[in-house]
Amino acid sequence: MPAESRNRFTSRSQAAARFVAQRGILKGVVWGMEHVTIVDVENLKGVTRPFVAIANHTSHLDAPLIMGALPRPLARYLAAGAAGDYFFDVWWRRGLTALFFNAFPVDRSGKNPRNINAKMLLQHDVPVLVFPEGTRSKDGTMGHFKSGGAALASATGVPILPIAIIGAHEAHPRGSKWPKSGRPLGIVFAPPMRALEGENPTEFMARVRAVIADLLEQHSARILGTTSLGTNSEGDAS
Repeated sequence: MPAESRNRFTSRSQAAARFVAQRGILKGVVWGMEHVTIVDVENLKGVTRPFVAIANHTSHLDAPLIMGALPRPLARYLAAGAAGDYFFDVWWRRGLTALFFNAFPVDRSGKNPRNINAKMLLQHDVPVLVFPEGTRSKDGTMGHFKSGGAALASATGVPILPIAIIGAHEAHPRGSKWPKSGRPLGIVFAPPMRALEGENPTEFMARVRAVIADLLEQHSARILGTTSLGTNSEGDAS
């Protein structure tokens, strides 16, 4: 990875700027507008960088929720994959995406590989956030998980952190311009997962998807049915 790019992703000064952007601005806005519950953050005890965070994807709220809910040591250098053909096409959007999400471009066409990719970041101890559905769900249901994130974790020997996002589609569905305020949202963390001996990336990702589906089934009714909760009665990750 080019030294200039490596510095952007691992710079302490830029991490400090992201802290202000993420915790002071982004988290303040989202947590201020919505009722956010964080569940089972204790499952992340002992996790160190790097890792691959994997989550269902229904809303533009998903990345802010994950970065705001993760304990600060894990969120500090987390880099989110973002569509290169949209988030990196103009300078101001590229700058904001880098500031708030430490983002790296994902080429959805497969025709224009870029200098920075998730494997390079993991090799430099930068954890990555991947939404394996590839795009936001149109109706809030969880779609097919592509196996790329599992292949990354297997190739680099890092764990996957399965994360379930609850209520984001209801609060800010695809096509809406601004989130609806006062909605219940949940972020649920499962214990880290690693590939089993002889398990291929497709099989590994299928296991990860099943875990996230189980988290959604276990917690959705309680979280979506409770509108009076503030920031996590089960573990604040500030």
